Amino acid sequence: MSQLFQFLVISSTLAGYYAQSVSNPTFQWPNTLLKYADKQLFEGQLSELVSGCPPRENTTIPAQWVRLAYHDMATYDVSTGAGGLDASIQYELNRGAQNIGEGMPQTLSDFNSDALVTPFFGMADVIALGTVFAVSSCGGPFIPYSAGRVDATEGGPATVPEPQQDLATHIQLFQQQGFNQTEMIGLVACGHTLGGVRQEDFPTIVTEDLGDTDVATFDTTPGKFDNTIVSQYLGDTTQDVLIVGSNVTTKSDLRIFSSDGNRMLNTVPSTVSLTDPITEPFNYVINDPLLSYQNTTFILLTALRVLHPTNTSPTVTMFWGRSGGRFYPLAFNEIGIQAGVTPIRYSFKATIDATSSISNFWFEVNNNDGSDPIIVDNGGTGFVLEQDPALSLFVDIDRSEGVVLLDSNTEFFRIVVAVLGGAASASTATLTAFTPISTATAPPFLPTTTLINLILDDSNPPEGGFIFFTGNVSNSVTYLDVSATVDDTTYTVQNFDVNAAAQFLTFVEISS
Repeated sequence: MSQLFQFLVISSTLAGYYAQSVSNPTFQWPNTLLKYADKQLFEGQLSELVSGCPPRENTTIPAQWVRLAYHDMATYDVSTGAGGLDASIQYELNRGAQNIGEGMPQTLSDFNSDALVTPFFGMADVIALGTVFAVSSCGGPFIPYSAGRVDATEGGPATVPEPQQDLATHIQLFQQQGFNQTEMIGLVACGHTLGGVRQEDFPTIVTEDLGDTDVATFDTTPGKFDNTIVSQYLGDTTQDVLIVGSNVTTKSDLRIFSSDGNRMLNTVPSTVSLTDPITEPFNYVINDPLLSYQNTTFILLTALRVLHPTNTSPTVTMFWGRSGGRFYPLAFNEIGIQAGVTPIRYSFKATIDATSSISNFWFEVNNNDGSDPIIVDNGGTGFVLEQDPALSLFVDIDRSEGVVLLDSNTEFFRIVVAVLGGAASASTATLTAFTPISTATAPPFLPTTTLINLILDDSNPPEGGFIFFTGNVSNSVTYLDVSATVDDTTYTVQNFDVNAAAQFLTFVEISS
């Protein structure tokens, strides 16, 4: 059998996974941003912080997240296309009544601690993602999610509506943000269905002594995304202090509801292009391949996420390669569970003769139910690994390792980079390491990048035309950009996913 048609087969006999095809859209590789957005939306852990619409200090975490998102978006100017949901809120927390309240920095701290920011997925995308989870966790609808926002580097204009302003001013400010009166009402109703007003922040609005409670809730269901705030207003039973409070000047909800939202998350600067909205999980999402060169062969590691609606035992085949593979079930988060499908990620490790091209590979999903196998070939093109840069420069996954320093109980990664061609004396290599979690004690929470000059790896001498460089990175690093110059030619690999690679690394323990 020719090398082209050698393959590995993975059979799954999961008691009960039904394998008829599902109608979910098929993922088109490569698309780093869309793949990451899908993973965080349906598999990510950020949703756990708002699961069950949890309380925090007499309000709810989801209420705080939704408020932050609107106040961030409120800098938008429809006439200029500037502002919008761009994470400028990080620089706007000193604006008195506009952005008052401990919920603002608490929310940004929530997002910072979850380490979701990447070089291509900024804090603004995280804020929007958090709003999707916040609304859904309190019984609200699933909001289709688009990614691609660009983070601001400074504050925007002070255009958040304030409760003491009159109706004409509110209408004008919302119109400036791109909302008509009907949309203004919907946006306020959606935003105020959760939480309430803290007496400490607005003592002229919440004038009654609430004791330890401190918060005057907008309606009788402050932990539920519903229409109670509107129905109680219409039924004249409302407790919203922005409607029935003793201070007439600050009855902003009354003015808005009496005058005759939903578009908030996608209000971004006119220069920003968002992805198409994600409405359901993608099928056939592939992990970016990982490579190693060992003894005249390439080792290729990858995985394919397959969605199943119910129960049998599919067989998934990767064409090209000869060694073992495995499968493992995935746990979707609450948003993913609502999609009504079960994900399984099939993992592959293929050994390929280095004298042959790895020009492309593909998969076949056999449902074992008499139907024709499903060919997963990236829309007909196959999953292509270009010679440059994929096979000229790569992180060698088998030569890299995790290191545990026993004396200090700390970990780091020793990254080994393979560079093809050229003399060692005429070659250089660097890593740009991205650390998402800021160590700042207050906003803005900004990621850091560190440039690391690699050195020739004495423990991995040249082999098969490759020379090897090495360098150490902290285990808090999540993404790497790799660059190498060989005989005046520069190759680059962007957005290497350290977390995805770490599960394949061998860890060694040493005394520091």
